[in-house]
Parts: sequence; C-alpha cells; structure tokens
Amino acid sequence: MPETKQPRDLLRAHLLRPRKSLGQNFLRHPHIAEEIVRRANISAEDTIIEVGVGLGALTGPLAQTARRVIGLEVDRGLIALHETERDLPKNVELRHQNILQADLSALAAEVGKPLHVVSNLPYSISHPFLFLMLDNRRFIEKITVMVQEEVAARLTAAPPSKEYGVATALFTLCATIASLVEVPPEMFYPQPTVRSRVIQITFTPTREPAAEEFALTRKIIKHSFGNRRKTLRNTLGATGFWRQFPELNAADGKALVAELLSGAAIADKARPEELAPEAFCRLARVLTTMRRQAASRST
Repeated sequence: MPETKQPRDLLRAHLLRPRKSLGQNFLRHPHIAEEIVRRANISAEDTIIEVGVGLGALTGPLAQTARRVIGLEVDRGLIALHETERDLPKNVELRHQNILQADLSALAAEVGKPLHVVSNLPYSISHPFLFLMLDNRRFIEKITVMVQEEVAARLTAAPPSKEYGVATALFTLCATIASLVEVPPEMFYPQPTVRSRVIQITFTPTREPAAEEFALTRKIIKHSFGNRRKTLRNTLGATGFWRQFPELNAADGKALVAELLSGAAIADKARPEELAPEAFCRLARVLTTMRRQAASRST
C-alpha cells in the first residue's frame, strides 16, 4: 500500500468502506506490520500463505522478507483495488479465496512443504479458522495470526483457570504457542473494541499422540467441557457419551465412568478445567483398553 495513502483515503478513492460482515479492521501503522513480520521468523526461501490481504499492510513486509507470498482474499472489491493500484510486489500472487473453503493439502503440495500461514484474522472467523488449522495440521508447519486478546489468553491458558478449555487442551497436545506482539485498537482502521495479540502456533507432529488416540482424546475433551462446571463423573457418566461406543453398554454409564477415572488415576470429583491435556490422553488410553476388552468378550 502506498505510504502516502491512509486506509480511509484509499478505500474512499475506490468507493469502498470496511465491511462489518467480513470483520475488516485494517492495520494503519507500518511499524506494527514490520514488527509482526520480524517476529514471525520467516526466511528468504519461504513461501507464505497470507489469509486476508486487506489493503496490503502485512503483504508488503512479507514480500520483502519471503521468496513468495500467496495472498488469499475473500473481498472482490479489495482485489479490484490492488489490480487498479498495482501496489503489490511482484512476488505476491493474489487469489480470490475464502480460507474456510480452501484445500490446504493442495496448497501444501503446490508449495512443496508444510505451510506457514500468516494472517491479520477477522475475529468473526477465529474459531472456525483455528479448528481448520488444527484439522489440517499435517499440511501446516506454523501459523502467525492476530487474534483478539481473549482468544490468545484461552490458547495459552493452563489448568486450572476459566480460560482453559477445548481449544487450549487440543492445541497444547499438538503444538507450541508463543505470544509475539500486543496490538492496541488504535493501530487499526476502523478501531475494534478489543485489544489484539499476534501469536505463533507451531505444530509438533513428533510430540502429539497417535492419530487414533488424538481423535478419541478430542471426543473426551469436547464432551468433558460441554458442561465445565460438572465433575467428570457426571459429564462422562452420561448415557449420551457412552452411546458413541456401541461395544460398551451405555446403560452402565456410572459403572463405566468409575472404571475409566480409576484406570486413568483421576479423582472422582475432578472437573475438566483442572486436568492437564495429558490427563485426557490417559482417559483415551484407558477407554481404548475397555473397548478392546468388551469387544473380545463378545466374540
């Protein structure tokens, strides 16, 4: 973006305005964008996937640092703006693409290695975006993303705390998360009502549980936090939880959960927000054993 044009002026020149439906808040201070890119640990050989190019505040510094930038932008008006202004560096390829509908496996194959995704993320899609990244982590090396402060707090929380929840536990099992830059509201146009923080999520495939164990752990975590004020004895003792495992008798939920908690060495009155992520893995391993034993008895 030309330095002489502020976001408001540039948008008006193209008969555009920030779209609330897309959660558009544009960075307006170049030094913040430069600091984000500096802290993102990008090499000169990297191809960066930028989600939400916007007015190009991050795109320029990314293009100066990386070999190539593939920018995904959902707003056709902003794509037309860049086509008219011709303001993006030559090593930037701008694509009309909604990240939530993108084929990340194909993108990783195109790049030739796991992706580094960078984004000044619209806060309205932070939840689906993060879980899309989680589900596609085998195609992603790391994510450098701006989120609202409370999302960053949840992702970096530790038990026991009210911020600790499903996302915290799942990401902790398969990634490391670092806080990079705090960004106050006045750094944006228009100003959001919340403070923002740039975090970097680096996936650690050699440390995460095996695929089947992770999938079962995810089910247990999701069900456990469905009513976080209840004890695990109550949440995991529910018939609805045990119906997922037809080899076990869902009607015996109370006896099954007692066996499950005892086998995983978890207190009967423990609540989900008190458990470290590894404890949920123990539950998954014990449940796997229980299912195998039940299946062998029925044959």
